[in-house]
Amino acid sequence: MATRGAVILPWEKSAHDQDVRAAEARLEEAVGLAASIGLVIVLQATLLLRARRSATLLGKGQVDSLKIAVQAEKIDVLVVDARLSPAQQRNLETAFGCKVIDRTGLILDIFGARAATKEGTLQVELAHLEYQRSRLVRLWTHLERQRGGFGFLGGPGETQIEADRRMIGDRIVRLKKDLEQVRRTRGLHRQARKRVPFPVVALVGYTNAGKSTLFNALTGAAVYAKDQLFATLDPTMRAITLPSGRRIILSDTVGFISDLPTELIAAFRATLEEVAEADIILHVRDIAHPDSAAQKKDVFHVLDGMARDNMIEPDWSSRMIEVLNKVDLLGGPEELAQLGDATAISAMTGDGLPELMALIDRQMTEAMEEVRYRVPLSDGAASAWLYQHGEVLDRTDDESCANIFVRIKAEDRARFEMLFKQVEPILA
Repeated sequence: MATRGAVILPWEKSAHDQDVRAAEARLEEAVGLAASIGLVIVLQATLLLRARRSATLLGKGQVDSLKIAVQAEKIDVLVVDARLSPAQQRNLETAFGCKVIDRTGLILDIFGARAATKEGTLQVELAHLEYQRSRLVRLWTHLERQRGGFGFLGGPGETQIEADRRMIGDRIVRLKKDLEQVRRTRGLHRQARKRVPFPVVALVGYTNAGKSTLFNALTGAAVYAKDQLFATLDPTMRAITLPSGRRIILSDTVGFISDLPTELIAAFRATLEEVAEADIILHVRDIAHPDSAAQKKDVFHVLDGMARDNMIEPDWSSRMIEVLNKVDLLGGPEELAQLGDATAISAMTGDGLPELMALIDRQMTEAMEEVRYRVPLSDGAASAWLYQHGEVLDRTDDESCANIFVRIKAEDRARFEMLFKQVEPILA
């Protein structure tokens, strides 16, 4: 039997200016989140808050009228698109007679259903436990029981809530150690890729912007892509060939969302590590969405926060390409008045993808230096290093040396000249 759900958006009009997404768009997003975990939404509403009540968040009249609607519609789960305190959550459940979850709990449920890899499942469990630790008063009904004392201390012993909190704390410590091991393993993989090396291009963007569809279109892969929020959570990587013949690694990452719960910002930090390491960042936008500009702000807000925490370079935007996706819903790229530095595509129809690939190729080239080396024919290691780490544009050999004209990244050029000091660049 389908689970009947309701979505309520408490809206503080005074706290939102015209630059923030409209209440209707925020409610629509919340309904999409709730529907993605299998709820059948039969009731949705925006409730204007004059003041936040510590007991229920909502006003007394709003609680009373909502109780009538919940009972009439036989609601099983009520989603409140806001952060609820444990007491508020408990009081609303008592008032409505149904399960109540807040925005954080909803997103955690979605992440729990979507995560597929070892890292993803560890991150989800960690976020759940950190969320639950602050809500033990609500989650348990046996907290009044106590365990007996021990040794010479005597006394009533530790309460059940203290034991549960301690057990959760121990599990969190173990999970963080496991996650650190997973991250170290992926770090080793990343170092191995640098030695290959293939440049990394990372896809970022608001959830449901079409990143996975674009990833599939460019790589020919079959990454799960569906018209729903958070269809994929775990970073996926594939090698592709650009028009110039240069090989790159394309990385699909977790989607961004507004007001991401703090538990998830910390727990899912590792899913964005590929962005920090990327040579180029493709910011994929759903240009057909009415809230596209606000979604862009949300993405930039997260990346700016990463820069403040030294997780990504402060100039990350200098290596970003803005990709305006879903132009087929607007009638094609020609319908967009002004693109600026952005490129318009449709990942679904393939429109604009050749131009996007060429743009990635050009930006890769601009980030590289062209230099000519005179390498002794006897020094096969130096020649092999240039072929492996750069793009050899031309080579002519004489009796003793190979004159190699190569396009190479600045950091790789520095590494080459440090490793092979006997080889000097030919100055123009």
